[in-house]
Amino acid sequence: MSEGDLLHTVTADNISDGRRRLGKAMVWGSAGLVAILGLWQMLHETGRVSGGFETWRPVLYAYLLWATALCWSQVIVRGEMGKRTLFVLPAALFVISLVVFPLLFALYISFTDWNLASAAGPQPNGWDNIRQMWSDAFYWNALKNMVYYVVAVSVEYMIAFGLALLLNAQIRARKFFRVVFLLPLMLSPVAVSWMVGKSMMEIRFGPLARLAREIGIDNPSFFGSPEMARFMIMAMDAWTFIPFMMIMLLAGLQALPREIIEASKVDGATGWQSFKEVIFPLMLPVSVTAIVIRIIFKLKLADIIINVTSGGPGGATDSVTSFIFREYRDRSNVGYGTLLAIVYLVLIVIFITALLKLVSRYMERPA
Repeated sequence: MSEGDLLHTVTADNISDGRRRLGKAMVWGSAGLVAILGLWQMLHETGRVSGGFETWRPVLYAYLLWATALCWSQVIVRGEMGKRTLFVLPAALFVISLVVFPLLFALYISFTDWNLASAAGPQPNGWDNIRQMWSDAFYWNALKNMVYYVVAVSVEYMIAFGLALLLNAQIRARKFFRVVFLLPLMLSPVAVSWMVGKSMMEIRFGPLARLAREIGIDNPSFFGSPEMARFMIMAMDAWTFIPFMMIMLLAGLQALPREIIEASKVDGATGWQSFKEVIFPLMLPVSVTAIVIRIIFKLKLADIIINVTSGGPGGATDSVTSFIFREYRDRSNVGYGTLLAIVYLVLIVIFITALLKLVSRYMERPA
């Protein structure tokens, strides 16, 4: 780089102590203002103090002032390096405003009794929502159902891997079958629930029910028993999302080095030995990614359940998300429903973190 080209050069500015103190004072002063206004407004909302603002808008203005002061102080305190930070810092502050503030508000209302049918608004009720959650058998039943739904991902993975191997082989009409197997993924789960669960499996006039009567089943109720209803929900959800795992695994198979597979065949390895010793170990990173993403989608399962069974019979098909949805929609219990959602979020974070650590240790172990 020539001596006069300073485009990619960051010079060391001679920043005085007074300038550093000014920048830090701007940040901490504006942060203190946000904290004071936020605490005061919270006390006002809970009825601890009489004076306060009608809305949280002044707190928002104080946050914008703090964000501006933070960006400005980066240039004052760090000089040229601070200008580089400005390329990322505004976006980070915007994400904070969209994630942290709603999360703090959700944490606040989770300790309130807020029924949308009441004009009183959110009323603090201490630990009542937590005590109600501990004694809520339907919520714990929904958590238990999530274990069945997550375990079903292993079966979905095996089916998806088999389809990926099939579509990766040299078969006739391979491109046609790839498009056909991807069709369920193009449909909305709501559309699947109405076309399959509400129409084809309808007990009186559905074509599957009529077919069942033709082969001698008198009462073909697909959602009558808890076990059958749970299995049908898992089947519809699997039919929708197996193509998602399949396309990821197919992309991984096509990226495998052909030389290694051909070498295993030359050494006399059978198809099963080649899959077990070569293909599957090489596909492990792709497999882990597909499974983890699918589990994340599975933990949000709600739309098919809400449209087909509404959690029945007796909560046998309920997921945590569908149960929380009914707390909002049917009971208008915002405070309690928000507490359940926050607890579920914490459980998801713990579960996914533990799963990733377990998988990382497995993949790092010596062969």
